[in-house]
Amino acid sequence: MFPTYEKIKELADKRGISLTKLEEDLGYSRNTLYKLKSQKPNAERISEIADYFNVSTDYLLGRTDNPNVAKDGDASAPLDLRDIAAQSMLFDGKTLTEEDIDFITAVLEVHLKNK
Repeated sequence: MFPTYEKIKELADKRGISLTKLEEDLGYSRNTLYKLKSQKPNAERISEIADYFNVSTDYLLGRTDNPNVAKDGDASAPLDLRDIAAQSMLFDGKTLTEEDIDFITAVLEVHLKNK
């Protein structure tokens, strides 16, 4: 099974739309996306879907977990470390404070600089 279908389904769910609605929006025939469970995706379709969700084609193909599109010729899109830390939201059942988020952001920056 190809990971593309699952990624598309997840993105559609996050947007609150059905796969049928997505197919309509993109002008695809019914069950086009469902076929991606067992068929290798077409490059043109992958590009259209990536543009629709504003994610990279590599993300849809399961080559990376980073959905961001590379910009300005960079090999990888810049990470918003504060956003990543803020998405953690909870620790041990407690909401993270701004100080916690700042600390996590600083730790991530140091870790990535030392790689």
